[in-house]
Amino acid sequence: MIGYPVLVRPSYVLGGRGMQIVHDDEHLERAMKELAGFGTLGKEGGLSVERPVLIDRFLEEATEVDVDAIRDNTGEVLIGGVMEHVEEAGVHSGDSACTIPPQTLPSWVIEVIEAYTKSIADALEVVGLVNVQYAVVGHTVYVIEANPRASRTVPFVAKATGVPSCQSCEPCHAWSDASRTACRRTLNTSSHRRSRVSQRSSASV
Repeated sequence: MIGYPVLVRPSYVLGGRGMQIVHDDEHLERAMKELAGFGTLGKEGGLSVERPVLIDRFLEEATEVDVDAIRDNTGEVLIGGVMEHVEEAGVHSGDSACTIPPQTLPSWVIEVIEAYTKSIADALEVVGLVNVQYAVVGHTVYVIEANPRASRTVPFVAKATGVPSCQSCEPCHAWSDASRTACRRTLNTSSHRRSRVSQRSSASV
């Protein structure tokens, strides 16, 4: 039993297309009828056993978080950036704004998110870039999804941190110990720099 509100979405779509937040039975029935005849979904095969409607629990008043990371073939995982969304979870990441470093998340939540990201990257045996999205509600961190690929946020994280993640990723399958140490040192230095900038900004406000 999930309980309302729920997120209703068709299979195999990008950009939040056709998704709705549903609050009761009447709304659910209306949403299902709309999805059955929704625009290009019909041309793409419509709804079927192979293309079901997915119904997920919707977390109200959650904070959404994006993480970009890199994993090499030895299992070394480097966190490129932890981004806190300005809008509440439910606004599609392509339409939302985010801050780096996070402005309201406690340090222990960031540590949990980084640990989850490393565990997920290891479990998927990713070699290269990976993006993981989370929702934080109170003291609980939920995993929304993990994508073993570069996300749209990679170039923004690279610009904000000064670490070119894409270039760092190109030779990740053959990183030497020296290269890995240098990359980790650069990421850590950038993290400290961002913290100092954040502190100065907070002080000025």
